[in-house]
Amino acid sequence: MKQFGATIVGTGSYTPERILTNHDLEQMVDTSDEWIQARTGIRERHIAAPQQATSDLAFEAAKSALAQAGCRADDIDLIIVATISPDRPFPNTACFLQKKLGADQAACFSLEAACSGFVYALQVAASLIRTGAHRRALVVGAEKISMFVDWQDRNTCVLFGDGAGAVVLEATTPESDIFLAANMGADGSYAELLTVPAGGSQMPPSRQAIEAKKQYLKMEGREVFKLAVNAMVESAKSVMREAGLESSQLRWLIPHQANTRIIQAVGKRLAVPEANVFMNLDKYGNTSAATIPICLDQLNRGGHLTRGDYVLMVAFGGGLTWGASLLRWPGTEP
Repeated sequence: MKQFGATIVGTGSYTPERILTNHDLEQMVDTSDEWIQARTGIRERHIAAPQQATSDLAFEAAKSALAQAGCRADDIDLIIVATISPDRPFPNTACFLQKKLGADQAACFSLEAACSGFVYALQVAASLIRTGAHRRALVVGAEKISMFVDWQDRNTCVLFGDGAGAVVLEATTPESDIFLAANMGADGSYAELLTVPAGGSQMPPSRQAIEAKKQYLKMEGREVFKLAVNAMVESAKSVMREAGLESSQLRWLIPHQANTRIIQAVGKRLAVPEANVFMNLDKYGNTSAATIPICLDQLNRGGHLTRGDYVLMVAFGGGLTWGASLLRWPGTEP
């Protein structure tokens, strides 16, 4: 079987127009801007309009990525959407996105790995391209996570926002493959630490479930914090060892944007200078699977990536899941 490499030829991102600030939350729940910033680093987040679905957010990010790549929608033969907030239980959200784009030639599926979803999806797409099964893939991390938020729970409602990020992957020669190493992991024994209990086959929607607020996100923050730092650090170290790189060679570390303290702890343990750890958490909050592709697009369009830069993306999410992807930036036009 002929082997190929995979490269990124376009990035895009989108966040909804509505901005919900910490001061807005002070009017909704017992909290304060000072309390939120001190514990999370978040100042504001974007919230989707009631009529916007996850596929609508994905559509805007995908259009931007396709435009930068110079691709038409019918050039795409694979669409993967990483999300935990799908438009419907089925059909999968990638199919809704395909229809909106007019990407009639694409196979479509969604991938659920919570905040690690984009890193997982990127590895799946790159692997399929390398085999020759697909030539050009659209990979999107998109979330309307606000649909799961209990706006009366001050411990969780301050954390999350909505948005989408996308990349276009294309087949290239094996020598031009930008993906140097990847790592994915999970431990289902911690599933109850970060979950939405109701809405699936285990606990279908019901009046009792809704009255008990089981349709909202539940999180054991302290336990998740410790596990997140350890898993992200080990995952990042694993891909650097595989690629034979030292942390001093990284141009950018892009960690999942969940909490400033987690990001700082991961950067410190990996010995990556703060100037090389990208954060936009203060403006967007935790957008789950969308966080890393939004960061990547902002770096790319902001002119902060040059050909040959080593970029390490690392994430952690419900499942529990984690993953890392190390790449050598190919260079795309802003």
